[in-house]
Amino acid sequence: MKTITLHRPLGDFDRYFESFFGDTLFNPASRAFGRVPAVDVRETETGYALDMELPGYEEKDIEIHVDGSSLSIASRNDGPKNAAEEEGGWLIKERRVNPFSRSFKMPENADPEGISAEFKNGVLRLDIGKRPEARRRSIQINAR
Repeated sequence: MKTITLHRPLGDFDRYFESFFGDTLFNPASRAFGRVPAVDVRETETGYALDMELPGYEEKDIEIHVDGSSLSIASRNDGPKNAAEEEGGWLIKERRVNPFSRSFKMPENADPEGISAEFKNGVLRLDIGKRPEARRRSIQINAR
């Protein structure tokens, strides 16, 4: 089975940090502070479906790029702003939307030209098609 894998080039500091605290990317505590949006990926017969939770964002706040087999999803600038935030005057502000960037290495059978995106109710859905030659197909047996 082919899978989409997370692509994270690590620097020396990241390796040092992870040696003490574990993989912060998959640590639920790091998600609680809003640093990394949660992602679900599943394989279908014709492709892959990637769902990313992005509450508080709108379509205009998100950028998606494909470079070869690398798929990147990031927030634009500092993330979304609402009218009340621009006006200021907060008495209590506990909810935050942090900028983010996630990159994935797509499997060899993924078709970079066959990617579509939809955003609904705070969830970004990417449908990544498989190349036609990589799709499973049935071969009929002819009787002689």
